[in-house]
Amino acid sequence: MPVTGPIPINGSVAIPEAELRWRFSRSSGPGGQHVNTSATAAELSFDLANSPSLPPLLKERALANLGNRLVAGVITIRAEEYRSQLRNRDAACERLAVMLREAIAPPPRKRRPTKPSRGMIERRLQNKKRRAETKAGRRRDW
Repeated sequence: MPVTGPIPINGSVAIPEAELRWRFSRSSGPGGQHVNTSATAAELSFDLANSPSLPPLLKERALANLGNRLVAGVITIRAEEYRSQLRNRDAACERLAVMLREAIAPPPRKRRPTKPSRGMIERRLQNKKRRAETKAGRRRDW
């Protein structure tokens, strides 16, 4: 996903680039001389609580589902797995999109409990009897 332009979340929702805040710093970990001089780690901040690009229903759902990831309504993602700042920016954008997609997804339908059919109950009992007979045949009588 290229960094320029809006980040698509689903068919009707996209986050414009103007709502994203970027910070860059040096990555931790190995990388030789390059990593000591380049600000390749990307930190993406998105103000979810005050974003005008999310409809109110989806915003409520996202705030409820991402409550533990938010600090004052802002979600922050840090990407430093690549040695290139551009690739880390792309990775941060992709992670934000996936996170928001999962957060605004509608809740699953409630499971309606069903009763097992009579044939299923009988098959289960037959299998249990057959298994018990198999094991009883292995038993040694003292």
